[in-house]
Amino acid sequence: MLMPLETVSPSVTRSIAAIPGFDVASIMPPQAVLFELAQVNNLTRGALVGALVLFVIFMVTLFVFASYFGLWIQSQLTGAGVSMWNLIGMTFRKVNPRSIVRSKIMATQAGLDDPEMTTEAIEAHYLAGGNVQQVVRALVAARKAKTISLTFREATAIDLAGRDVLESVQTSVYPKVIDCPPRGAAKPSLDAVAKDGIQLKVKARVTVRANLQQLIGGATEETIIARVGEGIVSAIGSAASHKKVLENPDVISKAVLAKRLDSQTAFEIVSIDIADIDVGANIGARLQADQAEADTQVARANAESKRAAAVAEEQEMQAKIEESRAKVVESQAAVPEAMADAFRTGKLNILDYYKLQNVNADTEMRKAIAGGGQRETPEQYK
Repeated sequence: MLMPLETVSPSVTRSIAAIPGFDVASIMPPQAVLFELAQVNNLTRGALVGALVLFVIFMVTLFVFASYFGLWIQSQLTGAGVSMWNLIGMTFRKVNPRSIVRSKIMATQAGLDDPEMTTEAIEAHYLAGGNVQQVVRALVAARKAKTISLTFREATAIDLAGRDVLESVQTSVYPKVIDCPPRGAAKPSLDAVAKDGIQLKVKARVTVRANLQQLIGGATEETIIARVGEGIVSAIGSAASHKKVLENPDVISKAVLAKRLDSQTAFEIVSIDIADIDVGANIGARLQADQAEADTQVARANAESKRAAAVAEEQEMQAKIEESRAKVVESQAAVPEAMADAFRTGKLNILDYYKLQNVNADTEMRKAIAGGGQRETPEQYK
């Protein structure tokens, strides 16, 4: 039994069409021919889409490899050991691959063999906000110095603490000089007074070396300046005479160094040098003059108080005198009445009265002669 031509599969139809001299259209209806053409178009479209996807993937891969190929080649040639997948992962983690690769190359070329300094550790320090290249430079400088022991963990901790780790290492190798007092301070010198009262103006220079073991949590330069200033003032104040300090200024340096002022600081004091020392004012004499002036003011106040008390007492005595005079006048006013009463009672006769008048007249005359002619009258007491 023959199978209808419409039920024949497209592959069989294409095979039949491939026979030379055989015309498929002569044995196939037009609908079958259109269906066959549609199948061919679908296959062609799918192949084009697949080829386009493969081309895009190829271009993206080529672009990625082209972007990191230079860094990867540098890493492989120098033995830094940063793989291509690490470079691609850094991009997704928002890490600068160039900074990481250069830091690894720098560390490898310098011979840093710290097992903690891996690519992941460097990348973690970068993500924490640290300066990776600065840390590696500090480690290289410490290794070249051969006298400084600094690990990757310590360097990263110092960097994350906000300190310049490279400057700290350089300060450990090349000591730093700090002016005391610092430049631009309110006073250009440290002023201190010896026991003899003479003021001395001192300028000092402190040579310090960074102490990497106490750099985290240690006091800064301001503390060193304050402690040295305090030590200089104390040393001068304990001197018996300013002349001894002028003759031997290193007495100040020895006294200050003996106090270990660099304790709990980020620095180690190497030396303290007196750069300049001048003689100031005679503070002792000024204080004595001020004290004498104050004593004078106190004495004047006491004298004024006593004078005021004397004036008050004088006024009081004058008031008492006036009171006594008033009593005398009152008593004299009662004399005529007493005399009249004596006349009435017969206790006083006329001769006695005249004798009394003579005595009074004689007394008044003598008083007038003694007092320059002035004569007291009862009206004076009124």
